[in-house]
Amino acid sequence: MHSWNSSSHKLNFLALLLILLAGSLAYGQSEPEELSPILKDEILPQAVAEFQVRQYIVERIAPPPRLPSRPQEWTSEAARLRHHLLYDVAFHGWPKEWVEAGPRFDEVGVIETGAGYRIRKLRYEIVPGFESVALLYEPEHLTGKVPAILNVNGHVGPPGKAIEYKQKRCINYARHGILALNLEWFFFGELEKKGNDHWFGAHLDVVGANELGLFILEMRKGLDYLYNHPNVDRERIGMTGLSGGGWQTITLSSLDERVKASNPVAGFSSLRARVEANRYGDLGDVEQAATDFLEGSDFSHLVALMAPRPILLTYNAEDDCCFRAGLVKPLVYDAIQPFFKLYGKEGALEWHENRDPATHNYQLDNRLADYRFFSRQFGLPVIENEEHVAPEVRTFDGLKVGLPENNLTILGLAQKLGQQIVRAPIPSEPTAKATWIGSGRATLKDVVRFKPVHIGHLWSVATSKRKDLQTTSYIFQMTNGLSANGVWLRSILQSSDSAPVAIMLDDRGKEAAAEAVSDAVNRGEQVLALDLMFTGSSWKETGPFEFAQLLDGLGDRPLGMEASQLITVARWAKERAGVSSVRLEAAGIRTQVISLVAAALEPALFSSLKARNGIRSLSYVLDLPVRFEQAPELFCLDLYKDFDIDRLEALAAPTKVTVTKDLP
Repeated sequence: MHSWNSSSHKLNFLALLLILLAGSLAYGQSEPEELSPILKDEILPQAVAEFQVRQYIVERIAPPPRLPSRPQEWTSEAARLRHHLLYDVAFHGWPKEWVEAGPRFDEVGVIETGAGYRIRKLRYEIVPGFESVALLYEPEHLTGKVPAILNVNGHVGPPGKAIEYKQKRCINYARHGILALNLEWFFFGELEKKGNDHWFGAHLDVVGANELGLFILEMRKGLDYLYNHPNVDRERIGMTGLSGGGWQTITLSSLDERVKASNPVAGFSSLRARVEANRYGDLGDVEQAATDFLEGSDFSHLVALMAPRPILLTYNAEDDCCFRAGLVKPLVYDAIQPFFKLYGKEGALEWHENRDPATHNYQLDNRLADYRFFSRQFGLPVIENEEHVAPEVRTFDGLKVGLPENNLTILGLAQKLGQQIVRAPIPSEPTAKATWIGSGRATLKDVVRFKPVHIGHLWSVATSKRKDLQTTSYIFQMTNGLSANGVWLRSILQSSDSAPVAIMLDDRGKEAAAEAVSDAVNRGEQVLALDLMFTGSSWKETGPFEFAQLLDGLGDRPLGMEASQLITVARWAKERAGVSSVRLEAAGIRTQVISLVAAALEPALFSSLKARNGIRSLSYVLDLPVRFEQAPELFCLDLYKDFDIDRLEALAAPTKVTVTKDLP
């Protein structure tokens, strides 16, 4: 009986212990809804994150060019810079035969106006399979050699080349003895197709062709046409355009000396003015900060490249779009005047500031300034007015040229180039594979412009202990001035400071990772829910894509910058916990690719990478298509040309990589 009672007491005690332990464990289980308030808490304020990026950019903008002591020195430096910007940057990845191809224009109709000029309708090839249209306004009685002006337009919407102020300008030129070629522009007028949205230029980058190359080829074909026209005086070729047309004008005029006089209207400024301005600075479209175009030079350099050729800089005092005159003038006019003086041509750099209507325009005051400028430069009687021009303005349909139904688009061209990419297979023989890994990792570092960073200051901004959960919120301020932020979480009862570590990333921000974080915490792992520099609540009001394109333009790559942050934070987490490696989880294509790049560059740092809602190939970016603003890191120049997901995974070995819930 005594033995039975003793056993009974033991059983009762064990049962009570199990009940208490079960209660303790239940108490210690975290739930996603309990974690959400912690993960949603703003750690890095939006204004601070944006200011850090702006400051980083401003510190890397090239100052105005150094003034040499002799004009010959600048002439030599200008030639070097033109060649670099054209052939090292703009035409990076473009087939040589496309770059060197001559103009191929077909005339498809003529409008005899009977009003002192005629209009020739032209169709021309930009690259094989991709055509555009143009209108040539010529004097009714065309004889001998005459001046010519290339006319480009900006973001004018459906009217395209038929926009009213551009028609008036071209008509007036022709009536005063000047040939005027009016080009269409991507995404407007007859090129108004969804696939011609300028932001699809980034898709050219990812397949290895710098997007700027296409924009230069499109407008340079017009210059080729005028230069080879039998009636054009090659010493009197000009160029002008508003807004995006102003950007085209300064870009082509500065890089091609066949343009002898130029009038860009409200189309550019120093990058510094664009980034520092809180309004009307305009960060621009992707082509206006094309990859690597602003590395070591700025738009002030482009103005200096015009010296000693004459240029009129036209801006608007109260521009309601961008590039307000007062913000622009110091760095593109005042700072560059000495370069023209160097050649004894102080008067060749002119400034016109429009105050009527003063908004973003190429209306009468700006056109009259334009006429006076080109009249003087071309040795013509000064054009003082636009008499009888307004009634000559025609409808869009009246000026329509027509394009093939199967005409390529910017996106279509990128997809075509992507389909032509052929990569050698990954070697299977161990020695050959080791060599491939070594060279592949070096290439990847170059493609993503990898630059190691360190934690300059670790900000511990919040801490909490709720039930069984303890958390600490951090800002990881890096030595380059940029920051990541995250929340460190672990169970008090089921984990320890030396437990395995998992880093959780989510394209939507760390607050979206609550379920994955909860699962990991409940398994006893220490978890860092991490937002890298362009993800999470710090960017919920302001999309980071415009800043991402500026970083590309300055020679950085957001993909490499974020991978560098991830590597640095992972090392910190590894050292903090005293573990040999950390586990990665990523949700979404942005953080999947960032994590893959990080693991490919530092494979020993990560034990495994699990990607949810991931992709099996970067071709997904082209085929869907993913837009630049949705995943700006992925549009890294040469990324898909040199790598795909399988190659990044191979470089990441021995990190175990799994992809679950593939995107379709």
